[in-house]
Amino acid sequence: MEWIKNPEHLEQVQEKNKELAALLFYGNFSPAAKRALNELEQFSRENSEIPVYIVDVEKVKGVHKKLGVKHVPTVVALQQSNVTQKIEGVQSAQFYARVFAGVQAPHHKPGEAPIHKVTVYSTPTCPACSRAKSYLRRRGIRFRDIDVSRDQRAAEALAKRSGQMAVPQIDIDGHLIVGFDQVKIEQLLSN
Repeated sequence: MEWIKNPEHLEQVQEKNKELAALLFYGNFSPAAKRALNELEQFSRENSEIPVYIVDVEKVKGVHKKLGVKHVPTVVALQQSNVTQKIEGVQSAQFYARVFAGVQAPHHKPGEAPIHKVTVYSTPTCPACSRAKSYLRRRGIRFRDIDVSRDQRAAEALAKRSGQMAVPQIDIDGHLIVGFDQVKIEQLLSN
């Protein structure tokens, strides 16, 4: 693990790590960020082939905006100098391992939980959306979040598919759940 010293150092890191790197946006003021740092330290010990970098937002200013980071802690996956994934909040070392190891290999090993393709269609002002995403994060389920208030085409396609405009709508391996129905989510994730 390496601390980013300044914006130029981050540019060097992006140039150097073309394959995959993890970047934690950290603030000493945040207890959650401290927990995320501990989890990433464990992840880094167990997955030394994936470089991990930390940006202290109090010391290295402005870089978070360039990468679209709005909250601390946030972990960003970088490939080819591009952000391929953003994970907000604290996750377990095992969750980070699944996310980063799964970037190239979506298949699971025997005895491990299967990796599901999950997309959450949500809006920022929807309490049920927040609960659904928090639930998936606690379970260690990797998902793509699509804000339908900002993506009109996605909103129209979703309404056409489900016949409803309600959020959240959760797509698990092609099966669509309208609303935060924990029982249905569990059923689909257990397959």
